[in-house]
Amino acid sequence: MISFTCDYNEGAHPEILRRLAETNLQQEPGYGADTFTMAAQSKIRQAIKKPDADIMFLVGGTQTNSTIIDAILPHYEAVIAAETGHIAMHESGAVELCGHKVITLPSHKGKMDADDLRAYMECFYDDPTWPHRAHPGMVYISYPTEYGTIYTGEELATLLSICHNYDMKLFIDGARLGYGLASAEADIDLQKLSELCDVFSIGGTKIGALCGEAVVFPNGDSPKNFFTIVKQHGALLAKGRLLGIQFDTLFTDDLYMTISRHAINLAMELKKIFNEKNIPLFIDSPTNQQFPILTTQQKKSLEGRVIYELWEHLPDGNTVTRFATSWATTMEHVNMLRTFLE
Repeated sequence: MISFTCDYNEGAHPEILRRLAETNLQQEPGYGADTFTMAAQSKIRQAIKKPDADIMFLVGGTQTNSTIIDAILPHYEAVIAAETGHIAMHESGAVELCGHKVITLPSHKGKMDADDLRAYMECFYDDPTWPHRAHPGMVYISYPTEYGTIYTGEELATLLSICHNYDMKLFIDGARLGYGLASAEADIDLQKLSELCDVFSIGGTKIGALCGEAVVFPNGDSPKNFFTIVKQHGALLAKGRLLGIQFDTLFTDDLYMTISRHAINLAMELKKIFNEKNIPLFIDSPTNQQFPILTTQQKKSLEGRVIYELWEHLPDGNTVTRFATSWATTMEHVNMLRTFLE
């Protein structure tokens, strides 16, 4: 049985486990005051060329998204996302639990369109009763999106401009950030991305770490008492060294991007297989998530052999599925899939 269900089926990259083991008995202060965390912060600042960036490591993706949104927005403000955005679809109302409405706009292959955002904001403030509504204070997007698509640098710059024109913040959820930046279609790098938003996260959980996400305020303007807010959200790890060691390792010798490129390369091999087998793709994703449309017979041929994500049932009886690759995916796994598919 092989699994392509997600990019965090396995534990952690062997280099991370090695570092955790060899530093296990080293005594360090908690809550992110350890030397490993400081080293990781320094390496990320170097990578984005922002020496004054505020960086903090949180335990997981949902905690990261809800904490950032709640820390930045006053209680009366809302966040705007695409209707397929992660905070709108797959976080169990975590943002709403914090008291912030999630306003959704149409999704275009997973992405938010700048024209839709501009039209919404114009309409919002043209309405004389707007003070009676939840005020938009932030735009949330992910890179890559839930459908594996990525924004161009120009698209991000336009979204940022609209946000600032309306005194809103642009937050980029980077749970799978490396897979976007490693894509052959990406026209930005980590440094450029840091210039095209107000805050972003760097995912560890889905890219080789046991757990953890890095929160980056590139302009050094994290919300007042952000540390305390993180703790209130249950996102602060007492043994902060666990997160610090992992991100220090990921940002040593380009491991983060090496992992990401490996996953992308094997995802492209998956795409070749689907093309060989005349299996259509629901969307042309350039990242580690692929969305083939399988027939009932093709699904039967994989039963007991391959597991994957069921994404959407289509009117014709076929099913949109998701196959994801990671640091642990091997060419052997890919070739097995080729053999099993009828």
